[in-house]
Amino acid sequence: MITRINKGPRMSDAVIYNDTLYYTAIPLVEEADIYRQMQSLLADIDQLLEKVGAEKSHILDVTIFLVSSLDIEGMNRAWDEWVDSDNAPVRCTVQAGLMNPNWKVEVKIVVALPSK
Repeated sequence: MITRINKGPRMSDAVIYNDTLYYTAIPLVEEADIYRQMQSLLADIDQLLEKVGAEKSHILDVTIFLVSSLDIEGMNRAWDEWVDSDNAPVRCTVQAGLMNPNWKVEVKIVVALPSK
C-alpha cells in the first residue's frame, strides 16, 4: 500500500511504501547561512520522524544537495551535531542548482519505519 502525506497535484510532502518513508526537506528559513538553513530542515525531519514513530537511527539513506561546495563545513557542522553517530546512514553530498534562489541546501532521506 502507498500512503501519500499532504499530497498535492504536483507532489506529496512524503510517501510511505512497504514500511519505508521517502521525504525531501527544504530550509524553513530562507534568509540564513548554511548552518541555520541546515538546522531548520533537520528540525523539520525530526518533526516528521516523530509523527511517523521513527527515530534518526531508522534513517537508511541521505542525499544532501548543496548549491556551493564552499558550504560543506557549515553543513557538516549542523549535520554532525544532529546525526545519530552510532547509527549514521549512508550519505551522499552533491553540488547542485536548486529551484529557489534563497536555498543553500536540500536533503532527501529514506527511512525504515519501525514495525507496528
